[in-house]
Amino acid sequence: MTDRKTIEAVIDRCYAARQKGDIETLMAPFDADAVFELAGSKELVPAAKAARGHQDIRATMTGLIAVFDFIDREIISIVIDGGRAAVHSRVKIRYVPRDMTFTTDPLDSFHFKDGKIVELLEFADTALIKDLMSPA
Repeated sequence: MTDRKTIEAVIDRCYAARQKGDIETLMAPFDADAVFELAGSKELVPAAKAARGHQDIRATMTGLIAVFDFIDREIISIVIDGGRAAVHSRVKIRYVPRDMTFTTDPLDSFHFKDGKIVELLEFADTALIKDLMSPA
């Protein structure tokens, strides 16, 4: 089991690495068989899919970093129960292809085992993502 202090530290490092675009630090706490999923309708938003294993998660995260520049993050609340954590954030993001900046509130659901992330499920505003990624 992973303790609360470790979970908070890993989440903080991941969020800081995501904001800097530091893929190595971002990937370090993921278990080799971890799953990252952006929740939502896969028919409406192709980015809403599951990535499995380090290689797939790295490719997905690298793609997201290239397109969505996280400018600022404020953690609104964090709930930790055993090896699970739910984080509600408010993030200011720049959508790079259209140079558009917006603020949105994602919810990240983490599952930890032995200090490693085994699952990260992110709930984001997929309607906003669909609108941003649609032809102008």
